[in-house]
Amino acid sequence: MKSANASIIAGIVLMMLGVLLLLDRAGVLESGAIVPPLVFAAAGVLLLSVFVRRREHWWAAIPGSVFLGLAAVITVSQLTGSGAAAAFLFLFMAAGFAAVYFRVPDNWWALIPAGVMATLAVIVSLPPSFQGAPTAAVLFLGLAATFGVLSVVPVTSGETAGSKARLRWPLIPAAVLAVLGVIMALQATAMLIPMDFAVPAVMILAGVALVVYAFLARTGRHRKVHGPG
Repeated sequence: MKSANASIIAGIVLMMLGVLLLLDRAGVLESGAIVPPLVFAAAGVLLLSVFVRRREHWWAAIPGSVFLGLAAVITVSQLTGSGAAAAFLFLFMAAGFAAVYFRVPDNWWALIPAGVMATLAVIVSLPPSFQGAPTAAVLFLGLAATFGVLSVVPVTSGETAGSKARLRWPLIPAAVLAVLGVIMALQATAMLIPMDFAVPAVMILAGVALVVYAFLARTGRHRKVHGPG
């Protein structure tokens, strides 16, 4: 039944695309500009229908979001002529990777590209006057937030079947990226920090993060060996 439904959907999509292409070739459509976004949107909807129907087809959300993003970029750029239309592609891709995680929580890795794509969407939409330090600040802080979220998300532990645990290693890149982001933000607001001092400060904070991580990991292992209390 599921395969039959998928075939029906695919057949309808193909017929619609064929009709659009015939109308374009016959000159019925005033401009062929409408055809590419419709083709991308149809492909995206088809892939998302595969994603929704079966849990093991989580992968379909990624190409589906890409096709929908391309359709949005073309449509928005044609309507507005804005270069920031590319942000829609990154937004749709971020949503696609986020959907992969929410569909199958074991795919925690999908949160990383989701955060990266969301950060790029913000960067692309920034006005030209924000180039330089502000853009770098958004990039570093966005990546720091991505790893910060990853550190609080429970993931399946390999030690005990079905058990959930939180990752600690993302706290290290989150701390380093957050420091870099703050430095870039301070430079963007004219409160400049000499780079001669900034680099050693980042190294010191990164070392502190490593020591804290090692201490937490060692404490966690100690509690598992000796038990509570």
